[in-house]
Amino acid sequence: MDEMLRESVIGIAQRAAAAILAVYEGEFAVRHKDDRSPLTAADLAAHRCIVDGLQALTPGIPVLSEESRALDIAERRRWRRLWVVDPLDGTREFVKRNGEFCINIALIEEGAAVFGLIQQPVTGRLWYGTPDRGAFRREGDSDRAIHARIPAAAPLRIAASRSHRDARTQALLDALPGSEVVGCGSALKFCRIAEGAIDLYPRFGPTSEWDTAAGQAIVEAAGGAVLDARGRPLRYNQRDTLLNGDFIAVGDPALPARLPA
Repeated sequence: MDEMLRESVIGIAQRAAAAILAVYEGEFAVRHKDDRSPLTAADLAAHRCIVDGLQALTPGIPVLSEESRALDIAERRRWRRLWVVDPLDGTREFVKRNGEFCINIALIEEGAAVFGLIQQPVTGRLWYGTPDRGAFRREGDSDRAIHARIPAAAPLRIAASRSHRDARTQALLDALPGSEVVGCGSALKFCRIAEGAIDLYPRFGPTSEWDTAAGQAIVEAAGGAVLDARGRPLRYNQRDTLLNGDFIAVGDPALPARLPA
């Protein structure tokens, strides 16, 4: 991921953000997919912008987007490198018009997220990172290096989804009295961890690989970790399913050992 490629991907994300905002600022209809998740014209406009842009930029790297056609498992399992994209992460937040939605773009190599970019259309803020080069937040033309909070000190700051607060998450919150609960939508939770504003994001229940890949790359670049139920980093395009299992994202990699079982 050299500077020229990175800036080209950032440009694609910014154009997709403009396409999203063009829909967001007017009236829009909401449809539902087979899994009952919402879909808007903004999802589709951003999908076309990002997929077309990445295919033109890196024609030898396939693109896996949430809004792509269903792919043959055997075909995608042959891909050693791929882009994983969520053109509009947090469509429920988009529909609520609270601004807490984003664009996720990640580059995967041999199952690992080696570059991640998250763009928040409403604010224009953008986060990116590669695990061996660090994580950054861009506002306007200015980049600032960001770092996770290490060590994680009391009171712990724990992200809890506005749209997906389940009983197991609540039980963990109850087992950590005195912690500060921070409401935050979409993959922006990963950005807050990378900036040191949040210590822990637990997620029990289904997510897809495009929900986490970009955020994982940014969190790892900032010094944190995104771990499955067995304490291993999440991996991508390695299984028949594109669904993740339970995971936690932490700013301090030593924090999981301090959590209740």
